[in-house]
Amino acid sequence: MSGADTPAKAELAEIDKLSIDTIRTLAIDAVQKANSGHAGAPMGLAPVAYTLWNRYLRYDPAHPHWPNRDRFVLSCGHASMLLYALLHLANVAETDGGNAPAVTLDDIKSFRQLDSRTPGHPEHGFTTGVETTTGPLGQGVANSVGMALGGRFLGRHLNRPGLPLFDYDVYAICSDGDLMEGVASEAASIAGHLRLANLCWIYDDNTVTIEGHTELAFGEEVATRFLAYGWQVLRVADANDVHAISAALDTFKATGDRPTLIVVKSVIGYGAPKKQGTSKAHSDALGEDEVKGAKRAYGWPEDAQFLVPDGVHENFRDGIGKRGAALYDAWQGLFAKAKDSDAAHAEHLDAYLEGRLPDGWDRDIPVFETDAKGLATRESSGKVLNAIAQHVPFLLGGSADLSPSNKSNLTFEGAGSLTPLNPGGRNVHFGVREHAMGSIVNGLGLVGLRAYGATFLVFADYMRPPIRLAALMELPIFHIFTHDSIGVGEDGPTHQPVEQLLSLRCIPGLVTLRPADANEVAEAYRVIFSLRNQPAVLALSRQPLPTVDRSKYGAASGTAKGAYVLADCEGTPDVILMASGSEVQLCLGAHETLTGEGVKARVVSMPSWDLFERQDEAYRHGVLPPAVKARVAVEQGSVIGWDRYAGSEGAIIGMHTFGSSAPLKDLLKKFGFTPETVLEAARAQAARHKG
Repeated sequence: MSGADTPAKAELAEIDKLSIDTIRTLAIDAVQKANSGHAGAPMGLAPVAYTLWNRYLRYDPAHPHWPNRDRFVLSCGHASMLLYALLHLANVAETDGGNAPAVTLDDIKSFRQLDSRTPGHPEHGFTTGVETTTGPLGQGVANSVGMALGGRFLGRHLNRPGLPLFDYDVYAICSDGDLMEGVASEAASIAGHLRLANLCWIYDDNTVTIEGHTELAFGEEVATRFLAYGWQVLRVADANDVHAISAALDTFKATGDRPTLIVVKSVIGYGAPKKQGTSKAHSDALGEDEVKGAKRAYGWPEDAQFLVPDGVHENFRDGIGKRGAALYDAWQGLFAKAKDSDAAHAEHLDAYLEGRLPDGWDRDIPVFETDAKGLATRESSGKVLNAIAQHVPFLLGGSADLSPSNKSNLTFEGAGSLTPLNPGGRNVHFGVREHAMGSIVNGLGLVGLRAYGATFLVFADYMRPPIRLAALMELPIFHIFTHDSIGVGEDGPTHQPVEQLLSLRCIPGLVTLRPADANEVAEAYRVIFSLRNQPAVLALSRQPLPTVDRSKYGAASGTAKGAYVLADCEGTPDVILMASGSEVQLCLGAHETLTGEGVKARVVSMPSWDLFERQDEAYRHGVLPPAVKARVAVEQGSVIGWDRYAGSEGAIIGMHTFGSSAPLKDLLKKFGFTPETVLEAARAQAARHKG
């Protein structure tokens, strides 16, 4: 279901040249009008992108969400006008089967303006046809690895003999800057290891970055590096040579055992030969004289702006438009046959395509019995995750080399490891590649899979860029972060997260959950799987936590509201104790003592600030009555932010420094996480605000 319409003659057809120059001049005019942006890369890459889109890409502009479309990722997001020009000229629809275009000429004229569909860097979910949000260099190519991985996974699970419903390819255009970023190296390494033959990166080797020539900081032989990763490496000496580009793409299509890197030499600017001793670094508008000079070089009317000559739209219609429509129609026939052949398979397909959970997905989530010794929440997480995964076939994920420690493996029969020979395995072994793991998980989410990653909470720092982008793209992926406090003991401050919870809570749209016991873990997973447009993270303990007696204390279902009354008193409390995770037990212990002393105390478990803030005022005030000023907050993390709930006069027991290397009991005593410390603070608060 693919092919290329490569011309037999060596010369470039006039309509091809006209189409390529239209892409270039649209980029020039948009950047010039906005007085902002980057025209050079779109100008240099126009022949490459045109050849890929109009001759090769398996994509139906009338159905931009077709599940088996090829994915195109512009990893060098600063070249966004290249993508916007393609979306406009190919007449990509805003919705499947709709008539409204995703990007109009007026949208291009509004490049980088407020609420425009053509923002400075491409944004997934904002502009139809943008497969992933790019801009932070390296993220796009790393996402593409997840997309390719997801395509092979879907093919293994949803294809049937003679019915190849999923066999798409993934193309990513990347820059020198992308390949300098460490995340790209991590992602390329795992792609080579997994032999992702449906993945093609096109490297724009223009030797220019913002600072100037790449010789300032980047002198390696990229091709040799990728050969070492296990990639096929092809070279195109001139980005203007569409026939050489076609030959390289043909070779990629014929290669079935490894990913492909196509190294394309280009000249940033307008594609003309660069004069000796000059360079064109990334800049804003070219200036009127340079604009006219570029247009003269193309044989373009110098004063024409946003010109799309007659025949260009038709050329794209007859290329990607007709080819994509035929491929889409053929796929629809295969899809109908697949659904008719097997009712269970049809349900499976529909559930995936609709992004819904199967009926009964949560029926085996365990209810944990009261247990004074309890389980580490990483342990209960593993049990709940496996109970869910058996009923959610599109759930896959894994750990950055730590699955035995963070209990993130899927251990039920048939789960298996995802390997080059078993692309349908449910356990992804990311290796020690936290940054790429986050980006690959995003790529899996972008093709409709429920995906997760796992590592220690302190290493969330390595993953912040993809977590932030997951929130920006509203992807329902999640991450399991264990070893969530100084409770990792002897590992010391390098592995004891202090500021990480606060850092995650700061990300708009991200749901952060730190459950206090096994049953809060179960409820946290119910929350996570109910999310359709938000990512989530779990912060879980290494050390065992008692399983709370729910016949005596509040129901764990309160987790869904972010905070709830776990233990209470008659009437208005004298003091409120609040905490998340392992510190909730300290508050429960203090509650028992205070009650015996005649002090009316309330304990509030706060697994998620994010969810609590979504509740209406009546609920929030019901949990934390504004009139009760005596408050104590306890958490083995940064104290910043807790004043929102403890109040300006409340007490906060938290971390003001990094941790230390010592046995857990010694650490808790040193940093004040003891029943005595909590009791002292609670008594002082109650006395201070009495009456």
